[in-house]
Amino acid sequence: MARHPEYQYLDLLEHLLEKGDRRIDRTGVGTLSMFGAMLRFDLSDGTVPIYTTKRVYWKTAVKEMLWFLTGQTNIQSLLKENVRIWTDWPLDKYRKATGEEISQEAFEERVLADDAFALQWGDLGPVYGKQWRRWLDANGKEHDQIASVIQTLKTNPASRRMLFHAWNVGELDQMALHPCHMTYQFYVSDMSNGESGSTSRGKLSMLVGQRSCDLGLGNAFNASQEAALLCMIAQQVDMTPGELIWVGGDVHLYLNHIDMAKTLLSREPRPFPKLRLLRKPDSIDDYRIEDFEITGYDPHPAIEADVAV
Repeated sequence: MARHPEYQYLDLLEHLLEKGDRRIDRTGVGTLSMFGAMLRFDLSDGTVPIYTTKRVYWKTAVKEMLWFLTGQTNIQSLLKENVRIWTDWPLDKYRKATGEEISQEAFEERVLADDAFALQWGDLGPVYGKQWRRWLDANGKEHDQIASVIQTLKTNPASRRMLFHAWNVGELDQMALHPCHMTYQFYVSDMSNGESGSTSRGKLSMLVGQRSCDLGLGNAFNASQEAALLCMIAQQVDMTPGELIWVGGDVHLYLNHIDMAKTLLSREPRPFPKLRLLRKPDSIDDYRIEDFEITGYDPHPAIEADVAV
């Protein structure tokens, strides 16, 4: 019997616990770190890598991906969707600038209620969505990298130039957080798919390059939202999802996540769920969270852990 694909993730956790390089990091929390890792997940039968050794809040992850795709950079629109994962950075900035010891809840309420306040304090700078959809070149021209990839997939699927990335050197200092998942590259196989009755133009795989990965919290989140992105783009170009391939640079476990890692390693993975897109929107811009149907997800209980800011 084939080994459960989630063991790839658990093997990385085990490696970090046993052999990770102990380091003090940007956040001051400290990590166990390694350099260079790869995970591969086959999505061709509808299976998606939503990890099962703890509950992953996949809807929050997909909502963040949909937010990236809008090109927006303000947390107000995220908070309207009840997604709070980006609040820490603007909240920290606001507290330092004003000296006001405002609670996260009160800060979020102000961002939601007051557009002027949101404009001043809720913006994250030119983070992912801005670079993906509105990359500004030296001549002031905007480039929609996502639209370019989709167009190339439709017209020249054998291209080796189908990628988008977020590491815009000239704007890094304006970002609340430098991009972690930086490069997304696409590859089409089975283009001469001659199966009887098949309408697929081929099998679409996606490789994600991530310079820095919080393995305890972030990786499970990223895997589920990247799988959603691959399925959306495959649907838009009439292809079948193939492999999601994830490559990590500095892969680390925060020291305050060690107990969580040990708990995860004590649990046995359960079958990955299936994803079905309930409709085909007119464009990549028109997906909603209601379009994603996940079936067969039966994870172990959630584990609470703190994010290092």
